[in-house]
Amino acid sequence: MIRFGSITIIAVTIVILLAGCDSDKTTIQDNKELVLLCGSSFVPPSNELVEQFTAETGIEIVTTTAGSEDFLPLVKAGQKGDILITHDPYLDYVREADALAGNVQVGFVAPVLAVQKGNPKKLKSINDLTTAGLKVALTDPQYSTCGEMVFKLLENKGIKDAVMQNVGNRLTKGHPTLGNYLKTDAVDAVIMWNGVANTFRDDLDVVKTPYEYDTEIRVHVIGLNYSKHAELVKRFMDFTQQYGSEIFAKHGYIK
Repeated sequence: MIRFGSITIIAVTIVILLAGCDSDKTTIQDNKELVLLCGSSFVPPSNELVEQFTAETGIEIVTTTAGSEDFLPLVKAGQKGDILITHDPYLDYVREADALAGNVQVGFVAPVLAVQKGNPKKLKSINDLTTAGLKVALTDPQYSTCGEMVFKLLENKGIKDAVMQNVGNRLTKGHPTLGNYLKTDAVDAVIMWNGVANTFRDDLDVVKTPYEYDTEIRVHVIGLNYSKHAELVKRFMDFTQQYGSEIFAKHGYIK
């Protein structure tokens, strides 16, 4: 009887241990998550991409948002992140740091001509920004890549001085200020980043114009090769390859 009881106890113990192993295995799987380093210019489309990925796969993603320049030292040191969403030229910097595990181009950061809702001034091109009496606002090239691109284009067209007469003291550091100018009818037209313009889509219209800028800025989703979850990173990159461009286009990241 005692011997039988001991066997029973041992058997029960084995069952418990096996159950514990299964439980631990499930917990480890459930606890797997990816860390996404998201450039601050790409929050809305990145959130949608992550939400769709998690809904389809059950894989959780923790997102950290900052400027790409803030993430670069962490990537170079292999200290943080499994995925990075950024723009040119940071793909080259990641490659130079030997941290690149693959990338998917999902769109473009591009300047767009934005006007008051309904386009009451009937503007059709950047050349129309020279119209006498028009109220225009731009980003300051001292602080803005967009401003640099715009000023160079205006110089190439030979219309910089005429446009700047309409700008006056309305050079800003941030694109949200330009959106608010249009929202409050403080100006007639601005040139701003496409993604930011999309966040103000209820308060402004974007005028379709040819892409005339010398610089092209692509948006990339980048897998980082120091990730401890390489298989999950690959799943996210495959998902991004399938859906990323569509989602980023929806949020205005086209040229």
